[in-house]
Amino acid sequence: MPNFTFTSTPNFIADELGLWAKHGLRVKYIQIAGVGATNAVIAGSADFVEAGGSTLTRAASRGQRLLAIANTAERNIVMITMRKEIAEAAGFDAKAPLEKRAQVLRGKTFGVGAINANPHAYLLAVAHQGGISPDGLRVTALAGNAMWAAFQNKQIDGMSNSPPWPLKPVVDGAAVVIASGPDGDPPNAVDFAYNVILTKPETCEKRRAVCEGAGQVMKEAVAYLHGHPSEVIAILGKKFPTLEPKLIAAAFEEIRKATPKVPMVTQQSLINADDFNVEAGMMKADAKLKSYDGLFTNEFTN
Repeated sequence: MPNFTFTSTPNFIADELGLWAKHGLRVKYIQIAGVGATNAVIAGSADFVEAGGSTLTRAASRGQRLLAIANTAERNIVMITMRKEIAEAAGFDAKAPLEKRAQVLRGKTFGVGAINANPHAYLLAVAHQGGISPDGLRVTALAGNAMWAAFQNKQIDGMSNSPPWPLKPVVDGAAVVIASGPDGDPPNAVDFAYNVILTKPETCEKRRAVCEGAGQVMKEAVAYLHGHPSEVIAILGKKFPTLEPKLIAAAFEEIRKATPKVPMVTQQSLINADDFNVEAGMMKADAKLKSYDGLFTNEFTN
């Protein structure tokens, strides 16, 4: 796992309901920051990783082909929030088009979960919408609690990350939302391969039952997420006991917006992830994949 945020909600549900054991699996989570988690699967030291589709396509463009067997987030679950007084001084209008809203990012300092990971790429892609180049921003990698502390101490102007981290100052009335993937910013953040379950193709060839089990666990977990919101909020409260209930509830709503009813991977979601890579400057346009054949399957979530 690159990190443990509310993006991992289906996993928390699976743990709480005993879904892994139900499908014959024993699971151990290991946290490896950013793209290092995907590299662990490529190197063979982990069986699965939950990562962005943009990570999958970047790896494939370098000849490191992995297989996506499920997608538990069909929107980019990242938000950019900024200190309210700074945004207002820059003339921020929450109802303006994204291109206009993004212009307030120029020259500001942001905390991101990891350099070159999705929260960083999201910040760069939104900045691109406002005509801002990567050198027009200052970016520092910070873990969640450290990000909050840096914001409170005014060492950073804003955050780009998945919930709950960027939402806390919004709930507290100290920040505004500049852009939100769950709300459809930018347009190609919808039908997006944000949190795909990746493994090596040979894993599913040699140990098919393991891939079938993982796919079915995710299918049941996302169904429960949509069908039992109050129970899921309670699960999140147990996982994050130091967070206030109103922040947990707000973060859960962002996750629910982005969670598909069935965790299928679509070709369009990978195309959008590739386009996102290009917009963020993480990949050259001519490096986009010509075909997505063999990079995903939905046979384990049917």
